[in-house]
Formats: sequence, C-alpha cells, structure tokens
Amino acid sequence: MNATDNAFILICSALVMFMTPGLALFYGGLVRNKNVLSTVMHSFALLGLASIVWAVVGYSLSFGTDIGGLIGGLDFAFLNNVGPGVENSPAGNLPHLTFMIFQCMFAVITPALISGAFAERIKFSGFMIFSALWIILVYAPMCHWVWGGGWMGEMGALDFAGGAVVHMSSAAAALACAMLLGKRKGHGREAFIPHNLPMTILGAGILWFGWFGFNAGSALAADGLAANAFVTTHMATAAGLLSWIAAEWVHGGKATTLGAASGAVAGLVAITPAAGFVTPMPAIIIGLGAGVICYGGIMLKNRFGYDDALDVVGIHGVGGTWGALATGIFASIGAEGLLAGNALQLWVQFVSVVATWVFCFVMTVIIFKVVNAMVGMRATDEDEVRGLDVSQHSETGYQI
Repeated sequence: MNATDNAFILICSALVMFMTPGLALFYGGLVRNKNVLSTVMHSFALLGLASIVWAVVGYSLSFGTDIGGLIGGLDFAFLNNVGPGVENSPAGNLPHLTFMIFQCMFAVITPALISGAFAERIKFSGFMIFSALWIILVYAPMCHWVWGGGWMGEMGALDFAGGAVVHMSSAAAALACAMLLGKRKGHGREAFIPHNLPMTILGAGILWFGWFGFNAGSALAADGLAANAFVTTHMATAAGLLSWIAAEWVHGGKATTLGAASGAVAGLVAITPAAGFVTPMPAIIIGLGAGVICYGGIMLKNRFGYDDALDVVGIHGVGGTWGALATGIFASIGAEGLLAGNALQLWVQFVSVVATWVFCFVMTVIIFKVVNAMVGMRATDEDEVRGLDVSQHSETGYQI
C-alpha cells in the first residue's frame, strides 16, 4: 500500500461525494419553486440508496471476476473479500476499501444525473425503484465493460473517468425516460423559468471543484498523471464556459449566467474521458468544442419534441459523445489517437459510443416499463400542478 496514494484517493472520494449535493443545487435552481425540494431530493436520496446497492451487489457486478466480458461475478457481494489491505484490490497501491469507496461515489452521481430529464413530473416511489434497478442492470455492466475487465476495455476503448460509464449512460437513460414519461403539463404553453439561478451557479461551482477529484482521482495515484488530469480538467472547463457564452452572445445577443454554468459543465463532461490521455492545449480545444456543440445540443429537444427538463441529453449526452471521440483524436499520453497516427483508436471510440447509447437506452426502456407497471412512474396531473414538493414530500421549499 502507498500511504500517499491512499490519502489522495480518499480525499478525491470525498470530493466526488460532494459533487452530488452540488448537482442537487445545480438542478434545484433550474426548476420552478414548487419542485425545488423534490428535485434536490432526487440527488440527495441517491447518496443513501446508491451507496447501499453498491455495497450489496453493485461493486461486485462491476469489479468481480469477469464473466464473458459482460459482467463481474459475486466475489465481492456484501463487500465480502473487500478489506483494508491491498488483497484483491483492482488498484494494487490502494486498500481495497479505498478503491471501492472511490468507485461508489461515481455510482451515486450517475443515476442522479438522469433525474434532470424527468424533473417536475416523476413519482418518488417510482424514481427510487427505477434507480436501484438501473444501477444493477445498466451502470454495473457499463462499469465492468470499461474498467472492470469487460469487453469494451479489452477492445481498447479509452475512458479515463467516465465519458461512457457516467455521462453517455445517464444521457441515454435520460432520453428514454423523457420520451416515455411525456412532457410536463403545460409544456410549450407555459414558461418554465428557473426559480433560483444563484443556486444553480453555486451548484456549478461545487461541481467544478468536485470534478478535480472525479478526474484527477481516476489516476488512482498521487502522481504526474493526476496532475495532468487536474490541469486538463480545469482548462477544458474554462474553455467550455467561454465558448458557450460566446455562442449564446452571437445567437441571442447576451451572455447569461445560466449559459456560463452550462458551459462549464459541458467542458467538464467533455474532458472526462480524455483527462488523462491528452495534454492541456488539446484539452482547451475539447472544451471550446464542448461549449459550442452542447449549446447546439440543447436545441435537439425542440427539434425532436421530447421534454428533457434540465438538458441532460444536450450536455451530458452530446458532451460525453464529443469527449469520447475527441479522445480518439487527441490522445497522446498512454495511448495514441488519430493525430498521433493511430486512426484505429478513433474507430474504437466510435464503436464504444454506439454500444453505450444502444445498450443504456434499451435497458432503460425495459426497466422503466417494468417499474411503471409496478408502481407507476409519473405523478398525477393534480400532483404535478400542486408541485412535487407538496404532493410527494408534504413540504415546501420556501415559506411565503
């Protein structure tokens, strides 16, 4: 065990954990005030639910003994054989418990990302059952495919910190849920205006802060690779912020605070798969591309008619896809991409993108339909009009 690496990854685990409350604030500020608590609750409740599901079976399915390149075995179910030593640890320099808890925080925030798509119209009971099943049947296989010895990683797909595992998977699920749930009541006829943009900016800042643990921690050591991932993360995020507000300035005549927050998140998403494989200058290019591409990506819901309430598909889906492909173009550390003379890497990245979108979308449709038959997924019209804070939780976010 390397004590320095252990301390670093434990700190990174705490940073990634802090991202989920940050996401709660980011999403919470974007909805109407009658739905702020229900939206925040989606993220906060997953800190409990996803952690327990991960400990009981999710971690084992992700990192247990490989079964046909598709899923892990039950070696580590109920955290059996997961202790404070390095025995059985996928990272030989870290205690097994340290590696497990770092990965746990990724499993927490990924289903929380999905919740932005169905904000303001989902039943809490349906959300909880859906999320538990999704972690087991979608997130765990994806995690195993990429990082746990599964077929995607063996194929050579590059995903440093979760472009496919976290962002594309959650976006594909978000798209499926938005299409199956249908539009919010009054969508297209009423203005759905964010009720607290300062809350959203604060959430974006917390996400930016926590993302250093997300990406730099994925080096799994306190070394130069972690330093590179830290710097590329920051530079891509800064570039994404600037390119998004530039795009909206040209398109709409004004730069907005919501645009700045969205651009920063777009940059964070896009650099996630590439953070440890590219140097800082290509990271800036990736971030610049993310701001413009994701700004266009949020227009997709208007063109195709689905109600992705908080733009999960446009930012995490489009941004994650761009980041994965850009990794295949700009990779130069530990792997070579197109510009380094390896055109095959870009093809491998493309295959991984298509496989991720198809698998996660189809599985989410199946899970959604099963849970909908069990308890129902959508709140009633009456509950939606009253607001989910009152109808689902018997609370209000603000006392007037």
